[in-house]
Amino acid sequence: MTARNTTRLSSKFQISIPKSVREENGWRAGQEFAFIPRGKGVVLVPIPTLEELRGIARGADPTGYRDREDRY
Repeated sequence: MTARNTTRLSSKFQISIPKSVREENGWRAGQEFAFIPRGKGVVLVPIPTLEELRGIARGADPTGYRDREDRY
């Protein structure tokens, strides 16, 4: 990570994401993110909208998957 990709936690506990990181990932203002704890850090993951999820399983073969009847 280069110096230009660092940030500081504000007194209001806010973090600004560096412009280069936002642009590289296509992140935009108002987008929602999940913070996933990992050891002493976190993974920042954008939460997709329903529109972005539409059609991602198109063509998937549903056979061979477990269902509720297979559970203990």
